Amino acid sequence: MKVIVVEDETAAAVNLMSMLRQTFPQMEVVAQLESVTETVEWLETNDTPDLMFLDIHLADGSAFTIFEKTEVACPVIFTTAYDQYALEAFHVNSIDYLLKPIKEEDLRRAVDKLEHLSQAGQREYVRRVGDAMQQRGAQAFLVHVRDRIIPLRREHIAFFYSSNEKVTIGTLKGELFPFDRTLEAVMPQLPEEEFFRANRQFIVAREAIGDIVVWFGNRLSVNLTVDTPERVIVSKARVPEFKRWLQGER
Repeated sequence: MKVIVVEDETAAAVNLMSMLRQTFPQMEVVAQLESVTETVEWLETNDTPDLMFLDIHLADGSAFTIFEKTEVACPVIFTTAYDQYALEAFHVNSIDYLLKPIKEEDLRRAVDKLEHLSQAGQREYVRRVGDAMQQRGAQAFLVHVRDRIIPLRREHIAFFYSSNEKVTIGTLKGELFPFDRTLEAVMPQLPEEEFFRANRQFIVAREAIGDIVVWFGNRLSVNLTVDTPERVIVSKARVPEFKRWLQGER
């Protein structure tokens, strides 16, 4: 069984590979990768492995973006340092997670689960993984808080704001979090009935809209229930579309 390990912490990668050699000598680790970019490139230029161990947080971003950039055609076991609360937020279908530091009994359970699947079962498993990861960004977004990464649920978001090529997420509680994706990448993952691209700098949530003021030049100024870095202006050309969206006609 050919395996790849995607982990950007050297000690964690060495520990996992050592545990694999001892527990599953039939496994061959054919690559140890450290980033989203490196993993995407490897998957696109090499034969599909039988299994991938994938750390959720990598040096250049969320591991979930790998599923957006390329096809992942092998079963995946995620590894994570999240606490149980954060882990539960990402529990979907039959995807397996190993909580760091990884215990041998947990590793054996996860691998045994995959080995007992038929080939048809493995294909179905991989399909569910891909579907779940495509949907996952629409349900929650990973944000950094000091030395932690937490999943921010979509329903808690008031707006996305872009300035000087940096994106900030504002929550309904008035919290601000830096975010490592562009508005163009985020918008397709958001339900159209819940979020609107007001202008180049803002995506706003319906839940966060307080009131609307007619602004100069027949534009609209949208006041949210939380403070924003600057005024949210809807251009004259987009006013009709914005009004239809507010009325649920979009």
